[in-house]
Order: sequence, then C-alpha cells, then structure tokens
Amino acid sequence: MDNINLQTKKIFLYARKSTDEPERQVLSIEAQMFELREYAKKENLNIVREFVESKTAKEPGRKIFNDMIASIEKNEAEGILAWHPDRLARNSVDGGQIIYLVDTGVIQELKFPTFWFDPTPQGKFMLSIAFGQSKYYIDNLSENIKRGHRQKLKNGLWPQMAPLGYLNNKETKQIYVDKEKSPLIKKAFEAYASGKYTLKEIRKIINDLGLKGRRDSLLSVSNYQYLLQNPFYYGLIRYNGECFEGKQEPIISKKLFDETQEVMKRKSKPQKANKMKFFLYRGFFHCGECGFTITADKKIKPSGKEYTYYYCTKKNPNHICSQNVFTREEKISSQINEAIQKVSLPDDWADKMLKELEIEKETKAQSSRFFAQKIQNEIKAIDEKLEKLMNAYLENALNLAEYREAKNKLVDQKQLLKDKLTAFEQKSNNRFELAAKFINSVKQAEIIALQENPEQGRDFLKKIGSNFRLSGQKLFCDFKNPFKILAEAEPRLWRGETTISQNPNSENWRRR
Repeated sequence: MDNINLQTKKIFLYARKSTDEPERQVLSIEAQMFELREYAKKENLNIVREFVESKTAKEPGRKIFNDMIASIEKNEAEGILAWHPDRLARNSVDGGQIIYLVDTGVIQELKFPTFWFDPTPQGKFMLSIAFGQSKYYIDNLSENIKRGHRQKLKNGLWPQMAPLGYLNNKETKQIYVDKEKSPLIKKAFEAYASGKYTLKEIRKIINDLGLKGRRDSLLSVSNYQYLLQNPFYYGLIRYNGECFEGKQEPIISKKLFDETQEVMKRKSKPQKANKMKFFLYRGFFHCGECGFTITADKKIKPSGKEYTYYYCTKKNPNHICSQNVFTREEKISSQINEAIQKVSLPDDWADKMLKELEIEKETKAQSSRFFAQKIQNEIKAIDEKLEKLMNAYLENALNLAEYREAKNKLVDQKQLLKDKLTAFEQKSNNRFELAAKFINSVKQAEIIALQENPEQGRDFLKKIGSNFRLSGQKLFCDFKNPFKILAEAEPRLWRGETTISQNPNSENWRRR
C-alpha cells in the first residue's frame, strides 16, 4: 500500500500505561505519544484523534478504549496506531473484538512501531498470537503474585501495602509499627471500647489528634469502622476470609479487640458530657450524715474577696439532714494534706523495702518459667493440629470451607494462649512493679502534702482512698489497702523494723 493511500486513511492514536503497570520496560504515556507521533510523520499517517488512558487492560471495560472502538464503528477513523498490541488488549474480549473488526473491514489499518501487521490471514494470525501472549503474560503474572502472597501469608507476613499504623520496609520487605500513628490507633480502640462514643465521635476525636491516612487524607467513619474490626492490630492476618498467624508487632491486645467488637455489636450510644460549672471538689464528697451529694457555690465577703464553700444538697426524702454548716475549700484542702501525710513513709524504710522486693522478684522468676513452659507446650500442640489439618485438606479429607473454619478456630485459640502467656509475663513483672510503685508513692506522700497543690492532693487522695465524706466540716475517708495499713499505724512503730513480702495489697506487709 503506497503512501498516497495511507494519507487518505484516518488513524486514531491510542496510548496506555496503567498506574500499577508491572512491566518496567513499557514506555511512559508521554514517551509513547512522542514515539507514535514521530512514527506517524515517518509513515505519513493522518492522526485525527488521540486517545490516552491510564488503566490496566487485563479486564474488559476500559471507558476510553470503548469510546475509541465506538468511534471507529461510526466510521470516524479507519485504523489505530499504538505502541504494541498489548497496549490495546490483555484480555480475550478486547483482543477478540479487535480481530473481529479487522475481519469485517471496520478496522482497515493497525500500526505498531514495535510489531508488524497486515490485514492478511497471516497478519491476523500473528496478531492473535500477540494478544494471546499478552493475556498469558498477565495471567501468569497474576498467578505468580498469588503464589507469592500465599507463601508470605504462610510465613506470617502481610503481602500488600502496610495497614494504617504500620510502615513497609523496602529493604526487608516486611512491615514495622508506625511510632507516630500506632498510639492514635490504640487510642481509637480504647475510646470506642469504653462505650462512650459513636463512630462519628471517634472519627472527630482521633482525627483532631492528628491521625491521617495515606497522602495525609482525613479518615471517614467507614475507615474507622473497618479499622476497629481489623484483627491485624492484635496479631492476626485476615485475608480472603482466612486467618493467619501474623509476625507483625501487635498494637493492641486481643482482649481490647474483643471488647471493641462487643461494643460495636451493642451499637453503644454516647454519654452526654457534664457541662456544669467547675469546682475543685464537686462530686468528690458525700454527706457523712444523709449520704447525699455535697455541692459547691461561691460567696463574696464584704471585703470583696471570693470564697468557695461546700455543703449538703439535703435531697434525701427519707432523712432530714442536720448538716447546716458550710465548709470552705481551703479547709478541705488542708485536711486532705493531713490525710496524705498519714500514709507517708520515711526514705530509709522505703529504700530497704525496695531492696527486699528486688530479692523476692529474682526468686519468683524461677517458678514463673514452669507456667510459661506449660503454655508454650499447649501452643506447640495447636501447631501440630494445624499441620495435621493442612495434611487432611491436601488429601481431600476436608473441603476448603471446612478447612478454613477449623483452621480459624485453632489460630484463634493459639492467639489466646499467646496473649495469656504475654499477660502472665506482664503480670509477673507488674506485680513487683506495682509494689515498687506503691513504695515510691508513699515515699513521695509527704512531699505532695507540703506542695500545697490542691488538684495534685485531690488526685493523690483518690488513689489512696475511697468513700469520701464531709460531716461537721471534717473530712472522712476509707483508705485502700495497703495504704490503710500505713494510715492506721502509730508513728512510733516506724522506729521498729519493717519487712516486705510479695504483694503490697496483701496482709504480708508486716512491721515488727
């Protein structure tokens, strides 16, 4: 066919490269456009319209491609110019449509700088092979990717882009915890598990704290719903309905995850916030006589100075309360400091207790290993069951649905054991940490009492006592154990010898 005839034919230019294009050698759209225009000049092709698309061709349904075919069927052009046949089609539907339009004469010219084609039986045969190779390549690539994903999942590795709260390590091909976003995700679980907030409120709270998705996009309510239902954050991988034991570092515990799911099932409603005027001790005390709430108010003296007073609301219909006195806030603060000083501990005794606690911690560590080994043996037994289950599936003794159901139950049981082991180890350490924390707290009690910081004193009293009451302008409270032991001890006993044994919450705290 001579150049004069070619010039009379109208040609469409088509360039395509998908955003997830796996072939590194495929030219960018800009490079394709440049090469195709140069080729058109060289071959005297008359380009009447250009179609550019950024979408994969492995499935039919490309809008711009379909628009181009529709225009050709309307006789707006007689041929197509593209970089390679695989730019036109990587699936049997689109490839078959191109060949059919060539067969029927609707497409009279197909031009490729990298591929020879003539509308002859041989040319159409070679074109069908090119389309077939393109489809084979994409099918084979897809299967290889699936195989790689299956192997990663079997090894406990997430095969795709890391979920929010984790980051991909390009060198190791694994994921690690995002130190900036993971605390906010944990906060989202904790807030929702409290039952006080709706998903909409969680979205506002956590978004305001700075949690954002990829490309700094704000998360929607549906994003939070998906996030709060994703077991990935406590150590499991859920992929295509199947659960796998993940090797990623958990952001939350399974217990917190389960609590979150329970709240989501109940569709908990939020609690309305109390917007009452702030008083330091409002809601902190009850009347020592009638048991009703102590409220507060401000009064201005003739001198112009303002004072805060606390008094009984007297709303008990079954009791006529005789408490008519008003207690000033400064007097309450002073009595709180006196109560705190009752649990103070001299530095030398506190240091001795800490040393004895460290000795006992070493002794207990040995017995803890036996319990830990027992749980590890149970985990090993589940691993053996999982192996047998896999063999049964491979031998067709179980179908896929039965295999997945049984496997998911075993994986869940294994995760519970792992959580139990982790919790035990933490509890063993926490027991001694709590004891040490208690000793350090009472060591600091006198300092807190002398600092004259009412809010700090109030918060410390909450930690060491309960059932706070006001009666006759006097503060009463019940000290918690082990603070109760210190509060009720006579000061002279501190000149004796003090020993510590095990848990400060038990009666093993002895003085002699």
